[in-house]
Amino acid sequence: MTPNSTEHHCNTTHELMASVLPPVVIIEMLLGLPGNVVALYVFCKYMKSWRTNVTFLFNLILSDFLLLLSLPFRIDNFVRGETWIFGDAWCRINLFMLAVNRSASIAFMTAVAFDRYFKVVHPHHKTNHISSKQAAGVACFIWATVIALRIPLLTNNLLKAGENYSRCRSFSNYEDVSPGILLHYIVFILEFFVTLMLLIFCSVRITCVLRSRPRLKDSKKGQRAIRTVLVIVGVFVFCFFPSIGTGLTVLILKSLGEKYCNTYNLTTELFSMSLAFTYLNSALDPVIYCFSSSLFRNYLKRTLNGMIQLQVSK
Repeated sequence: MTPNSTEHHCNTTHELMASVLPPVVIIEMLLGLPGNVVALYVFCKYMKSWRTNVTFLFNLILSDFLLLLSLPFRIDNFVRGETWIFGDAWCRINLFMLAVNRSASIAFMTAVAFDRYFKVVHPHHKTNHISSKQAAGVACFIWATVIALRIPLLTNNLLKAGENYSRCRSFSNYEDVSPGILLHYIVFILEFFVTLMLLIFCSVRITCVLRSRPRLKDSKKGQRAIRTVLVIVGVFVFCFFPSIGTGLTVLILKSLGEKYCNTYNLTTELFSMSLAFTYLNSALDPVIYCFSSSLFRNYLKRTLNGMIQLQVSK
């Protein structure tokens, strides 16, 4: 059974995706964009000292913001039942933007968690004393790495047209996979499992250290550190596990042949639907900003208090 024969015998309709996914993604975009715009505004206007944590948070905000800007084209694609009307070049750019900013968001979430880890577990480590320029250098390295790993999305033909469809996909079930796209698949899988192990490691180590140091455990620094990492782990698993779980299931069913067509078709549609969870990450990340940055948290408190006082005065 080849990938081509799987496509021929196991045709998916995507009717559920066309009806459910667009309104869900629109809501995520409408919720996520204001939160990230406010975060960018606060960090750019009020941040006086660009410490390591601030640098990583700012780049996390930037990656989420850029991903959300790419969503209107995917929404149009979903509404049309996976019919892409913007041409081959923009198909590649759009999928490249989504993949790069997804990976960058994951990378900077991990960087924020590790920053908390070093401050609690290894408070005297030289990592806690790197300069703003060095932190910016780390951020640039992260961006360069994720961009380099996603270059195949720009160099491979991702738009497949037929008599009744024009599909723009980075994950395809109807063609032999090129080495570049295979790399895209591998990165998609590894970035989840490697990051999950790193985040669990940070959580466990921070928890163990806080239990062994009662004074630190009761301090604001210790409480904020464990809350930040736990929120990151929760958001990460909730948003990215559905796509990994369904994606791996699709690959397994694909290798088993056409006798599992019904299950394969259902799982393929579930994978498409799981993209909504991936995009939700960019809408939920402002929660991480609240736990990680007292500046952002205090700005929101002042704004809400001002709005309440204004309503009371009326």
